[in-house]
Amino acid sequence: MNLIKRELEDYRILLRNIPGLVLSLFIVSVIMMNLMANKELISMKYLALDCGFTLSWISFLCMDMICKRFGGKAAAKVSILAMAINLAVCGVLKLLSLAPGMWGEYYTTGEQAVNDALNATIGGSWYVVLGSSTAMVCAAITNSIINSGISQRLTFGGYKAFAVRSFTSTGIAQFVDNFVFATIVSVHFFGWSWIQVLFCSITGAFMELLCEVVFSPMGYRVSQNWEKEQVGQQYIRYRGMDAPEADPESV
Repeated sequence: MNLIKRELEDYRILLRNIPGLVLSLFIVSVIMMNLMANKELISMKYLALDCGFTLSWISFLCMDMICKRFGGKAAAKVSILAMAINLAVCGVLKLLSLAPGMWGEYYTTGEQAVNDALNATIGGSWYVVLGSSTAMVCAAITNSIINSGISQRLTFGGYKAFAVRSFTSTGIAQFVDNFVFATIVSVHFFGWSWIQVLFCSITGAFMELLCEVVFSPMGYRVSQNWEKEQVGQQYIRYRGMDAPEADPESV
């Protein structure tokens, strides 16, 4: 009970200290990413991307920003919270997809098949929800551990340090995300071979990493401003951390 109370208190203070806009973007990106995973974007033998790819970089960039200022444990906790909210949203969408009534698109086409397809899409397939949720949690924990671990070994700061830790952790975590999802979903339900799983996981992670490379300067500037303005200082004091992840070039 004491452990539960401490963790709940930690969550309470953490959520009060993370800027609301970043936390909102993180949660919304996770929800939208998993919803858009139902539609393919690119489908080749050794490169498969769903539409969730267009949003996945947002969640990983937010994780890197949170990890830099608040530590790896905080980033993992926020990721688990975001996934819990995503599962709740999936449950609500599933119930609403079972409700009677027609979607607006039905009245445009007059086809019952359109209404059924929209219900099936919004309701989601259980194996896609299971696969995407499991993959996201595994990737988030992997990203936080690697990002935090690298930061403790770097002897330089600035954007270079942020880039090294973010690119490395994101590349590996995105591979884990793709590999876990493909193992749970693509192998058993889409008939993928293990060669396809491996190559699509690698190529997909590379494409997602490119988005991180493009937008990481923006994330670095935001996290650097947090340090200058002492955003989240209450949580840092609560955790007994002396300005974790502090950037020497921002002091």
